[in-house]
Amino acid sequence: MNQPARRVVIVGGGFAGLFAARMLARAPVQVTLLDRAEHHLFQPMLYQCATGIMSEGKIAYPLRELLRKHGNVEFMIAEVTGIDAAGRRVQARRPLGRQLEFGYDYLILAAGVRQSYFGHDEYAPIAPGMKTIEDAMKIRRRIFGAFEMAESADDPAERARWLTFALVGAGPTGVELAGQIREVATKTLRREYRHIQPEDARVLLFDGGQAPLAMFGPKLSALAARDLSKLGVELHMGCLVTGVDTGGLQVKDHDGKLTRYDTWNVLWTAGVEAPPLAAAVAKATGAEQDRAGRIVVGADLSIPGHPDILVAGDMMSLDKLPGVAEVAMQSGLYAGRRVSQEAQGHTYDKPFKYRDLGSAAYISRGKAVVSAFKMHFGGFPGWVVWLFIHIGFLTGFRNRIGALFSWWFAFTRDLRRERTFTLDDMPLESGAYGEPPTSARTNP
Repeated sequence: MNQPARRVVIVGGGFAGLFAARMLARAPVQVTLLDRAEHHLFQPMLYQCATGIMSEGKIAYPLRELLRKHGNVEFMIAEVTGIDAAGRRVQARRPLGRQLEFGYDYLILAAGVRQSYFGHDEYAPIAPGMKTIEDAMKIRRRIFGAFEMAESADDPAERARWLTFALVGAGPTGVELAGQIREVATKTLRREYRHIQPEDARVLLFDGGQAPLAMFGPKLSALAARDLSKLGVELHMGCLVTGVDTGGLQVKDHDGKLTRYDTWNVLWTAGVEAPPLAAAVAKATGAEQDRAGRIVVGADLSIPGHPDILVAGDMMSLDKLPGVAEVAMQSGLYAGRRVSQEAQGHTYDKPFKYRDLGSAAYISRGKAVVSAFKMHFGGFPGWVVWLFIHIGFLTGFRNRIGALFSWWFAFTRDLRRERTFTLDDMPLESGAYGEPPTSARTNP
């Protein structure tokens, strides 16, 4: 009598979850992939969606389409809220609120991370982060909407607030977004307005470290700082943001001096933390969490004492591995391979070993920095390598071809064809998000 197929639940449709599901496609298992979104998202390109180069459809791909050929894999939209480790059950919630449960023999947790505001979640409505399609569209509204509001402003002080963009965090996302905003102002929009000069827009980049892209090493960090400064980005390194409100932000420099910057455009690109699910899993399993809330795992990616629960991608904490796409891909493949082997009755005792294939960050047109295979270089060669890396990482032939066409128009003709936005959550003239202007309020 044949044994029933092992049940595998994968939480998260990012690189780790998707690669695990693909590895299990021919294994004697039944896979259920759960995610809050219906698409797989290439997060490193979100800033290009936000600044009008890419449409959301070119950096996202429907999970059902990606998994359609894998008959043993099913996908459901649901948000996982907790687990019963003893009963091997996953608790989830459908989009409209009804609770669901899924039994498992193996559980692969690949739910990623979310934006961290370092204990100040009240900043989130004012200073959007960059983790989801919704975030990118919100930032697109803030960027292009700010130029529109500045065009119709009569007061020079108001116009200056609209044309000031403050970014918190000088990692890859902050650097790439800062450079793109300056390119929007100095190239794309330079001839489109009659009452403002878009190139007057100020882009301020704040970080508590001493240099942008510090994780790339001193050589590339210095190169990035030089290129950003040439582009017109104002670097404020060694500065800690001590407050954010609807009218701007307050910053403390390395000497302890407090300075306030008035702007209606604060964008948050600093820090990540594990989602609430990680705390629920830690409580259910006794797992340890690191400072960012990620789950500490063993060399086989399992939670100690729970060999049936594996953690992959950004949600795992192992050997201080960075939260990059390549780590997610490799850990997802490993988790899927291990489960596949064990489901077939084989012992799989090889530890996970990460092969560092390098990192790259875009600065501006024709300029990027690359750190790979003990080589560190930038400028135009770095930009070419960056192009090939990101084309390779995009999911689907259609998305790759679409990206090439989008880049061609953006890089050769200064055209950004994905600039459509609405004014749904733009700050109102009172400076308060979601609060009616003084003239529109009614007396109690």
